[in-house]
Amino acid sequence: MNTLITANKLVAQYGLLPHPEGGYYKENYRSSERISVTALPGRFKEDKCLSTAIYFLLEKGNFSAFHRIKSDECWHFYAGAGLLIYILFPDGRLEIIRLGNNSLNGEQFQAVVPASCWFASEPAEGSDFSLVGCTVAPGFDFTDFELAQKDLLSEQFPQHRTLINRLIR
Repeated sequence: MNTLITANKLVAQYGLLPHPEGGYYKENYRSSERISVTALPGRFKEDKCLSTAIYFLLEKGNFSAFHRIKSDECWHFYAGAGLLIYILFPDGRLEIIRLGNNSLNGEQFQAVVPASCWFASEPAEGSDFSLVGCTVAPGFDFTDFELAQKDLLSEQFPQHRTLINRLIR
């Protein structure tokens, strides 16, 4: 019996689907409770569910392209090897988070990408795949999702042009 976990087995087991930013995902939780738009920050234009959660898988050689959403996103490491998350803050600062289970290599089990920051991710060197989870509050909706445009993002962050050109679709 082959008990080795592989990306293909996880995609099949969890019914993961291709994600527009790259990789595979499946929503596994969407709160039935809602927050009124009147109680949300002004960047939201409609009522939102309290929270959502997905599985997200990236294979070696693939990446999640730079994008942003209107909510904080908490990432959780589950299986495989390390994942690099690149966050571009409005002031031009770049933060690189190593998500994974090897604390001796600077990896952490959870990390948060703040709302409205541009971010991308890719498996760390030597990783065949990374299976993570993403929890979003207020809950994720594709109307709050913006995929970056290379020229505009490079113009906003010229000091990170090489990284942007590599991690954009």
